[in-house]
Amino acid sequence: MNDRLLALKLFVRLAHSGNFSQAGKDVGLSQPSASRLIASFEKEIGVRLFERSTRAVRLTDAGADYLARIEPALVMLEEASLATRGKGALSGSLRIGASPSVAIREIVPRLPAFLTKHPALRIDLAADDGRLDPIRERIDVAIRLGKLDDAASTDAVPIGSNPLLMVAAPSYLKRAGRIKNPDELARHPVMIGSPDTGGVCSFERDGQVVSLRVDAPLTGNIRDAAVAAAVAGLGIVACSLWGCRAELKSGAVVRILKDWDMGASEAHAVFPSGRGIKTAARAFVDHLAKDIKAYP
Repeated sequence: MNDRLLALKLFVRLAHSGNFSQAGKDVGLSQPSASRLIASFEKEIGVRLFERSTRAVRLTDAGADYLARIEPALVMLEEASLATRGKGALSGSLRIGASPSVAIREIVPRLPAFLTKHPALRIDLAADDGRLDPIRERIDVAIRLGKLDDAASTDAVPIGSNPLLMVAAPSYLKRAGRIKNPDELARHPVMIGSPDTGGVCSFERDGQVVSLRVDAPLTGNIRDAAVAAAVAGLGIVACSLWGCRAELKSGAVVRILKDWDMGASEAHAVFPSGRGIKTAARAFVDHLAKDIKAYP
């Protein structure tokens, strides 16, 4: 690798990590060598790219502008090299954005099979309950549930559906009795473990629509807590399939009112606009979508 290309790759790694040791390691350089190469590169192009302190390394405004211009070209160069070599094991890094629940429940369990095929690939998982900005957060692909805004939808591909459903622990149903119709929920404690519904659940079957307000014995801002409460036998929970898939599979909870449709949200993979899409990002999304659709 020539010095200019090495410097560009090091610059991108340092911009993302903010750490000379880590960035140097990513491109096969020691921390002192990485520091010297960046200093030489800044001198060569005549612009200060980073602000350095004892605590952090941050991009200057000029550095941020340079990153926005150079990174798409490097991604395209990497993709061209991969295409020329043909399909095979992937390498480098892949930064995936998702909510903590999706990251823990849907992404992490599927990483072993993916990384077995690509052992040289390094995954950087950015888990955040907020809407991660793929450009600002340097995300290669973000997994999002629900309706997308117009900007995100242009760079998104659907990967599956996430239906809303009602579940309860077998021990609770044995104690409280089986539930055959939505109206019967009024006699049971119902918790909401899905995106905010305002405490109202709607059901549809054969053109009949039933909507009712539920009275939850437990509320909070952690959606997984409602599922945990259902497992503990505290009551019934309205949650998405992705929010309780593992518990359904293990038998810790069972689905009730199966004949009633409660609606669903769509899951999308969102790629950063204005940047080339990494081959690793496409491969991961294909892997995720195929597995999710294989297990409804």
